[in-house]
Amino acid sequence: MAYDEGLAQLLRDDLADLGGITERKMFGGLCFQLNGHMVCGVHKGGGMFRPGKPREAEALKVEGTAPLSFTGRPMGGMIDANEDAISDDTRRRILIDLSLENVKDLPPK
Repeated sequence: MAYDEGLAQLLRDDLADLGGITERKMFGGLCFQLNGHMVCGVHKGGGMFRPGKPREAEALKVEGTAPLSFTGRPMGGMIDANEDAISDDTRRRILIDLSLENVKDLPPK
């Protein structure tokens, strides 16, 4: 398995009460989508969140985060979070809320 199922379960539990959440394997991990738009996910060594460019700086203030870069080039509007950040209920909630704010008004795919 390329990602930690325990971390995936934390995200799954946090998103359980929202309608429109689906899971999809991508980026070598597991992503959680709201109405077809990526919110967050897990990969080997941590996870990723999609707060969008307007909230990216705020998300990067959370301890344990960095710009997401799978290819050596940062992906704008996406951040990487280490295992400690995802495991911490407070930090994870901040990142999820910022990411949900990003996708909540997008039309369903």
